[in-house]
Amino acid sequence: MSPLDRLPPLQTLRAFEAAGRLSSMTLAAEELNVTHGAVSRHIKTLEAHLGLALFERLTRRIVLTEAGAEFLPVVTRNLTELTREAERLRSLNAATRLTLSTSVSLASKWLAPRLHRLMLRLPDYDVHLDVTDINVDLADGRIDAAVRYGTGHYPNAVAERILDETVTPMCSPSYWSRTGAWSSPTELARCTLLHEDRMLANWEQWFALAGLAKLRSRGPAYSHGSLAIEAALRGEGVVLGRSVLVAEDLAAGRLVAPFPELKLKAERGYDLVYRPGTQDHPKVRAVRDWLADEIRLFLSSTG
Repeated sequence: MSPLDRLPPLQTLRAFEAAGRLSSMTLAAEELNVTHGAVSRHIKTLEAHLGLALFERLTRRIVLTEAGAEFLPVVTRNLTELTREAERLRSLNAATRLTLSTSVSLASKWLAPRLHRLMLRLPDYDVHLDVTDINVDLADGRIDAAVRYGTGHYPNAVAERILDETVTPMCSPSYWSRTGAWSSPTELARCTLLHEDRMLANWEQWFALAGLAKLRSRGPAYSHGSLAIEAALRGEGVVLGRSVLVAEDLAAGRLVAPFPELKLKAERGYDLVYRPGTQDHPKVRAVRDWLADEIRLFLSSTG
C-alpha cells in the first residue's frame, strides 16, 4: 500500500480547515459553496479516518479539540502550498493559452466558423472558445477577452463596440411561398412570428417603422436568437433576423428578406470586453486585430 493511500480525502481536509479557521460549520459551508450537512459529513469522515474528535460540538458553536488545534495549522500550511503550486503551474499554461468567451448564438452562427483564422495567426497559442450567455467574471484571469451582445455596459470591464446590428423580417423560401409570397408588411398579420426572448419588443418597433403601429405580434419565443433562426429555417414562421446571425443563411438562399429596405437598428450590439489595463496585452491585441479583419471582410461581403 502506498503511503498516499492513507491520506484522508481532500474534501474532508478543506471542510476541516474552513470550519476550524472560521469556528463555524455554517460559515465554512458558505465559503465552500456547499450545505452545512456536507461540511458536517466531511468532518465526521475525517474524524473517523483519524480515529479521534477534532471538534467539540457545543450548543451554538464548535471548538477545536487539542488534537484539532494541533492538526489545523498543518492542514492549512499544506493546503496553502498545494494551492500556490497549482497556481504556479496554471500560470505556466496560461502563458500559452488564449481563452475567448462569447454567447451561444454568436458562437454558433458567426464566430466559431471564423476561429480557425485566429488559430493560424497564433500558432504558439492554444486557443479555447468558452461559450456561455452569462457575462463571465474577467477578474479571475481565466478568460482573456469576451465578445458579448449587449448595451456596452459591463461592470469592472472595458468594452469596445465592434459591430452594430440591424433586424428585418426573414423566413425560409418555402414558408414565404406557402403563405402567398407576400410583399406588404400588413400580410405579416396572418403569419407566425418567431421571437427571441431578449428582443420581444422589437417586432412592435419594426411594425412602427413600417407604419403598422397597431399590428400585434403573436408567436412562439426562444431563449436564443440562433434557435429562432433555426425555427425559421425549418419553415415554422417569420423571424426578425439579426443581420450578423443570419448573414450566411441569407447569402446562401436558405432565408429570404422580403423587406430589405425596412431595417431597424437593434438596441444591442457586439462588444469586445476585457479587464481594465489589459488593452495592450498581446492576447487582447491579437483578438482585437483578428476581429477587425473578420468584421471588415463580413461587412464587405454583406454590403
